[in-house]
Formats: sequence, structure tokens, C-alpha cells
Amino acid sequence: MSKSFGAMSVAQLSVLIQGGAADPVDVAEAFFGTIADYADKAVFTTLTESRAMEEARASSKRLREGRSLGLLDGVPIAWKDLFDIEGLATTAGSVVLAADAPARRDAAVVGFLRQAGMVAIGRTNMSEFAFSGLGINPHYGTPVNPRGTDLPRIPGGSSSGAGVAVAAGLVPVAMGTDTGGSVRIPAAFNGIVGYKATRGRHAMEGVYPLAKSLDSLGPLCRSVRDAVWIDAAMRGRIAPDVVERPLQGLELLVPENIVFDGAEPGVIAAFEAGLERLQRAGAHVARAVIPAFDVIFDLMTRYGPLVTAEAFALHHERLAGPDADRMDHRVVMRTRLGSRTTLADYLAILDARKRMIADVERLVGDRLLAFPTVAHVAPPIGPLEQDDELFFATNNKTLRNTALGNFLDWCAVSIPCGTGAFGMPVGLLLSATARRDEALLGVALAAEPVIRGDFA
Repeated sequence: MSKSFGAMSVAQLSVLIQGGAADPVDVAEAFFGTIADYADKAVFTTLTESRAMEEARASSKRLREGRSLGLLDGVPIAWKDLFDIEGLATTAGSVVLAADAPARRDAAVVGFLRQAGMVAIGRTNMSEFAFSGLGINPHYGTPVNPRGTDLPRIPGGSSSGAGVAVAAGLVPVAMGTDTGGSVRIPAAFNGIVGYKATRGRHAMEGVYPLAKSLDSLGPLCRSVRDAVWIDAAMRGRIAPDVVERPLQGLELLVPENIVFDGAEPGVIAAFEAGLERLQRAGAHVARAVIPAFDVIFDLMTRYGPLVTAEAFALHHERLAGPDADRMDHRVVMRTRLGSRTTLADYLAILDARKRMIADVERLVGDRLLAFPTVAHVAPPIGPLEQDDELFFATNNKTLRNTALGNFLDWCAVSIPCGTGAFGMPVGLLLSATARRDEALLGVALAAEPVIRGDFA
């Protein structure tokens, strides 16, 4: 089929499908054709063409008979290789799980979106065991950021293939997970929208974990409206219940500590320009130090990161056996650091975390927070693959801003706000305290065109 749907959002595709201008079978075939023609074969680990075409034909039949399941019926989606898909082994970006038994059923959210009529195109690549914000994978290859024009640049991780698949027009939406920034980082690096929900908002059954105290889910897509629609279906809702909120009188808090440390000038300029546009649209901006930010990093220095401790608890038997030799050595090195965190240390982290969440909620109140999603644009892949010291330093800086929100149990949306060095995208991160997803998404619906400015 000659028709291309790659530049379309979920909402735009939905209009065509529901209006009868596009058939789900033709849409699915077109996306598989686009994927086949795309030179970078590291974006997907598995294509589920047989399942997808079966789902597309069922959707087409429903629509012809006037039995549409709703806004998402017939719309394609890709799934990060952490979500169970019936009949496939869930490999989590690692070769050590490739021989595991196939999943007996879909993950809960996969099932919800199938019930909404979505068409599962395949599994996207990722950082091994989701334990890196860069997206480099030595086993299945590293997807190349499609926004780069000078040399191959990282996609961001750990939802690397998801970010590239959407940015390159291979699918309109891809599902990610976010433990320290794994939805928002690839969204920012690839110039798309990434929504990280409050932890616990979506069912986690059938999703391979990294750190259960921090893990959350969310879509990478082309617009905030797409994220709103997908979020509703992930919770079994027939239609979204988020209402667009006015920007006039919106109160934003910009942190003065941590998040701008070492930030690239181009990132700061793009962020401040987006912020200024929001102010002209009626938002009020305050700037303040958030003491908890410094305390979080003091805790990590003293006890070790919470994510590392929980990742080690999950993988310690694997790391003590022959599987460790088959894993990315950088993942092994980082995970083994979790052995230094004692039970007393771990409990101290959890206790301090509970206090800080409460303190920050009192400080922030009903305001939204705004700061750059990542302090730098996507760097080149080559040097990071060759230099472990550079890899770890860059990984830490890449995760720094977004990981604050995971520790404090926030929800957040990364929206493109312009470009920085080498013409690479910059993301503006809007965050809200726990369980304020509806308020966050409602503001983001109105704020997105303002934040984007001229960014396409």
C-alpha cells in the first residue's frame, strides 16, 4: 500500500479509522511496510505480524458492522520488551531470558489495550533489564536516534526502541516503563511526548520489574492527547476523563537546585523560551530551592541508590552464576553495587523517602513543577560504547533530573520545547505530586502547543 501513516498521531489515525477513511488492515500493513523499509533493524526485537493482522481484521469487521470498541479501535501500538505478550518469552532486552518459557497470557495493560481494539505490532528494544538511561544494548543493537543528522546518537533509555519507533513514524505509540526516567528521557531525546504515570496508577501484572518501589508505566507518543487516550484505556476506561485546564493563573514552580547543574546552554535556552511562552499565556512562575533534592543525593552517597539495591535483590542469584558473563558488563557492574546496601540502609532509605515525599507535597501544593527533562541533548553512541567511565558519568547525568520524580513518587509529562546543540531536541518536564495525574494531563493538554512553539 502506498499510503503512509507514519507522521500521524493516535488521534489523527483514529479520525481516519472511525470515519471509514482508513481500514485497520491497510493501516497495519502500511506500518509493517514502513518498518521493513527502515534501515535501523535494532528498533524492534520482535514483530508480531500474525497477531497484528488478526487483530486488524477483527477491528475492520467490527467497524464495518458498526460495533467500534472506541477511539483506539484499529490503532497500532508497540510494546517494550518488558511486557508479557502471550506466546512469546519476555526477554527484557537480555539474551539470558531468551530461552524462558513463553508467556501464558498478556500483561494486564496489554490485555486492556487489546480490549480497546489496539493492534500489537511488536516488541521494542531496550537497555538490558531496563538498567540504563542511555539505551545502549550490546545484544540486540542500539537504536539510533532519528533526530541526529551528524553522527549516530543515543536514543535514550531504557525505552530506547519505543522512543525511536514513534519518532521515526514506525508506530504512532509505544508503551514504556519508567523507574528513573525511562519514558521521559527517550521522549526528550527523540522530540516526542512521554508520560510517566504515578506509580500504581496502572496494573503491573505481567511487567518484568526493575525496582518495584519505583517502577511505573506510560506511553511514548506524538501528542499529550494521545497519552490521555492511552492512559484511559490502560485503566480499562471506555473514554478519557481528563479535562483540559486553562493556563491563565496556572502556578509553576521551577527548582533552583540540582536540575540545572552542568546543563548545556542550548538546553537552558530552549527551556527558558518554553517557560516564557507559558508565562505569556497566563502562567505564573516561581523559583525556589527544593531541599529534598539535595537530601536525595546525600542519601544515595551514604546508602547507595534505591534502584540499585532493589535491582541487586532481583538479580543477585543471576549475578552469582554463569549468566553474568552473558550480560552487558556495565549492567552487571552497576547492579552489583547494590550489594553494598544493607537491610538497615535500605530501611533507612525508605523511611527518609516517606518523610521527603510528605515534605515536598507540602512545599509544592497544587503547583506543577517545571524543569528540563534532561540537562543535555542526546550524545554520540560511539564514545559511550568505548569508554565505561564516560558511560557511567553520562548515564548518571542523563537520569539525574527524571529520577528525582521517581523517588518522590511524582507523575510527569515531557514535552518538546525546542532544540539545543546540533539541532537535537530538548524536553520540558511538567511534574505533579503523586496521584495528581488528571490535573497534570489537563494542564499539559493546554500547555503543549505553547511549550512546543515552532518545534515540529
